Amino acid sequence: PRPLRPLLLGALLVTLVAAVAVLGWGVEAQCPSASDLRLVNGTRVCAELYADNSPYYEQCCAGDVLVVLPGSDVPYMPRGWGDRVSSLVVGTKCELTVWSRRAKRGNSRSFNAGAQPRLQEVRRGLFHNWNDAIQGYYCTCK
Repeated sequence: PRPLRPLLLGALLVTLVAAVAVLGWGVEAQCPSASDLRLVNGTRVCAELYADNSPYYEQCCAGDVLVVLPGSDVPYMPRGWGDRVSSLVVGTKCELTVWSRRAKRGNSRSFNAGAQPRLQEVRRGLFHNWNDAIQGYYCTCK
């Protein structure tokens, strides 16, 4: 007869994974909302790019922040920001277009208003994602 203990542990593990998946469904990141993107003086912000994300949504949109103003056209990321963006938030009525290579080359993607807490969940081609891949951007607001 087959030992019962490994079967029970396997069933317990499957149940635990399912419970975590159900509890995690619909959990929002602690990223600011699109409408909250404003500077202290009230100036509108087109987007905020964050250096850190996390497997836990409530810990995304963390670390260093690169504030992107409306009309920003940046074909080369500022020093220290290339291959570093892991989370982003785009302001209300704004659109952020990003490129995977410098000088607006490579893959591109547009993000509309809202939070993208984990860029590793956003596909870039067949085998890649957008985590730590942004090399240039253009941001506009209506």
